[in-house]
Amino acid sequence: MPDITIDEFRDEVTTFLDANAPKKKAEQAFVWGQGDDDVALFEEVTPESEARDLALAQSWRAKRFDAGLGHITGPAEFGGRGLPGPYDRLYGQLESRYQTPNQNFFGIGLGMVAPTIQAHATPEVKEAYLRKMYRGDLVGCQLFSEPGAGSDLASLQCKAERDGDEWLITGQKVWTSGAQYSDIGEIICRTDPDLPKHKGLTGFVVDMKAPGVEIRPLRQMTGGASFNEVFFTEVRVPDNHRLGDVNQGWSVALTTLMNERASIGAGGGGGGASINRLIQMLRHFDLDQDAVARQRLMDVYINTQVAKFNNQRALDKIKLGQLPGPEMSIAKLSLTNNLWRTANFVVDVLGPRAIADTGEWGTYAWSQLLLGVPGMKVAGGTDEVMKNIVGERVLGLPKDTGIDSTTPFKDLKVGTQTS
Repeated sequence: MPDITIDEFRDEVTTFLDANAPKKKAEQAFVWGQGDDDVALFEEVTPESEARDLALAQSWRAKRFDAGLGHITGPAEFGGRGLPGPYDRLYGQLESRYQTPNQNFFGIGLGMVAPTIQAHATPEVKEAYLRKMYRGDLVGCQLFSEPGAGSDLASLQCKAERDGDEWLITGQKVWTSGAQYSDIGEIICRTDPDLPKHKGLTGFVVDMKAPGVEIRPLRQMTGGASFNEVFFTEVRVPDNHRLGDVNQGWSVALTTLMNERASIGAGGGGGGASINRLIQMLRHFDLDQDAVARQRLMDVYINTQVAKFNNQRALDKIKLGQLPGPEMSIAKLSLTNNLWRTANFVVDVLGPRAIADTGEWGTYAWSQLLLGVPGMKVAGGTDEVMKNIVGERVLGLPKDTGIDSTTPFKDLKVGTQTS
């Protein structure tokens, strides 16, 4: 039994928030044509504003942690409270009523990297990083995809070679979110090319500030550069920073990927904009009595609600301490499908206004969402990979016959295989 009741915890959190953050003003009803019309999926910021926002986010994270509210469900040895999932959800509900700094900087580190460290790292690494990550002192990123190994992650070629008590990492990673401000990264490397592609991999925790690490921003078609390519040139990593056993990195990667899909899919399964905004748009353009338009709007709404209910079921399983499973692939696939539904609906309503900037409120601003949707169909695993996972692990369909699980990686023609 928890050493504090849920009501006592509510009082504790409320006291903390009242003392450290202003309450949000009562939310105003959405009115078409008033306020900000931004509906972008990816926030585009300058390096200066990003650094300022990160400092504010870290300050708030530290304040939470020092008050015993930064790792509510985590173990005590890493600064956690060891409380059940409902306590964590209650904190989120209560904090949402206050004005606090954006915590998106920690989404990958705490949602994907930290759980993998807790599951696979050495005691020294757990002690060195977990507490600092949950306090906001360290920010983590994920280093998986490569130019020739995206959906087919097991074909990665970034190599790690043993050098005494260290490893030398050389290669390239791509699409790394937040690399520019991260302190550590979880990386999967090839450590034995004589083994089949899924078996000769090993995971590590790498210092993103170490000599030999080069980070280059990637410009997106939305205009921003929130992703990066990262180059490693004989970057030294201590062996005690290895995640799991040598050549067993695929299981490490799966732990991270399932948590990644849980983090992405847990966004609610929505379509990137409130249903009320879509209703108001339909009314503004005199389509609210159009039977086809109304039906398409309800299709967006119904699918969004179904996704939310399914996601909650999966999240409840995670909160009980169970590892996220293939159901999170359904959550991620539902999210991108609903984004696509929303994008198509918006284009049908706006027509040319979606691609020609006339200055009219609530029209061209949607272009940021429209241009961002293709990226979400790739992030965290492509739709095609998600469908394969659901087909094989949920529906019990046979595995793809194209997978080669016996040939040594060095003998494969990289890029011709499927994961």
